Amino acid sequence: MVFYFVSNVVEPPTTLFMGLDKYENEDLIKWGWPEDVWFHVDKVSSAHVYLRLKPGQTLEELPHAVIEDCAQLVKANSITGNKMNDVDVVYTMWENLHKTASMDVGQIGFHKQKAVKKIRLPSRDNAVVNRLNKTKIEKQVDFRAEREGRDRQEREDKKRVFKKEEDAKKDEEKARLAAAELRSYSNLMTEDNMSSNKDGGDDSDDFM
Repeated sequence: MVFYFVSNVVEPPTTLFMGLDKYENEDLIKWGWPEDVWFHVDKVSSAHVYLRLKPGQTLEELPHAVIEDCAQLVKANSITGNKMNDVDVVYTMWENLHKTASMDVGQIGFHKQKAVKKIRLPSRDNAVVNRLNKTKIEKQVDFRAEREGRDRQEREDKKRVFKKEEDAKKDEEKARLAAAELRSYSNLMTEDNMSSNKDGGDDSDDFM
């Protein structure tokens, strides 16, 4: 089961999601998308909250208001963090998450610590949490199927782009050959005309 929320502080709104428990967090870690951004309360147990970047969007372009919504949501879903003031929430791209066999269920590390960003929350903002909770819905999700569908679509898109590029190259080569042939034909016609003018001879009549 996955919980979905809508952050409407930007247009178009952004969908946030988190797993029901630490076991679903494992599935989200395993089958996440390269476009996913992961949020967690720093150094204490909490829910794992995600959002999915739009095509072409980077983490640096993510609006601060959306980041604050995610941070408030993850703080509110931390037994310890929810009671604390001046809480740090860390966030990073899904691809930076590092999971090893020796880690406990739901536990995670990072490939690059420098790629982890942080936001500090002075306190819980009930207005934000209540606004998000009003949009909450639950869905049963096949994480693996969704990821495989995403990867399949990406491969098909790449094939289409490659075919389009190859077709463009073929058209360009055809145009180049046609232009070269036309130049060759034009040169041949010019040489023929020059030969005809030089070899015209004497056209006068010879009367006896």
